[in-house]
Amino acid sequence: MKKPSAPTRSELRLLQQLWAHGPSTVRDVHERVKDETDVSYTTVLKQLQIMHEKGLVSRETSSRAHCYKAAVEQQATRQNMLDDFLNRVYQGSAAELVVQALGLSRPASREELEEIEKTIQLMKAQSDSGDKTPREN
Repeated sequence: MKKPSAPTRSELRLLQQLWAHGPSTVRDVHERVKDETDVSYTTVLKQLQIMHEKGLVSRETSSRAHCYKAAVEQQATRQNMLDDFLNRVYQGSAAELVVQALGLSRPASREELEEIEKTIQLMKAQSDSGDKTPREN
């Protein structure tokens, strides 16, 4: 099966709604996004139809109101988008991305820096043990 294409910004906004709220009708999704995006019902419907064709969402058609569900996992989508961004913008350098993210665009808070430091220590320990599987703290 063909890998779904990366979602556009507006598709990602709809996917985020489906990840957060689960399977939803077009009306449900529209109600949740209309205030922040000023998008029409028909635009949401068309976007979900296109997303279905792209393999980003699945659709249940047994009732009059079609119910859409994310067909891609949130974490996998984030990882794919980050990998693509890292390669396109930073030529694959995670260090350059981190330096940019931590200081130049918006300084990280002390709490964020402490969390990052814990993650780095965990990654170093995993690297020393030969374990390449990322773990969450």
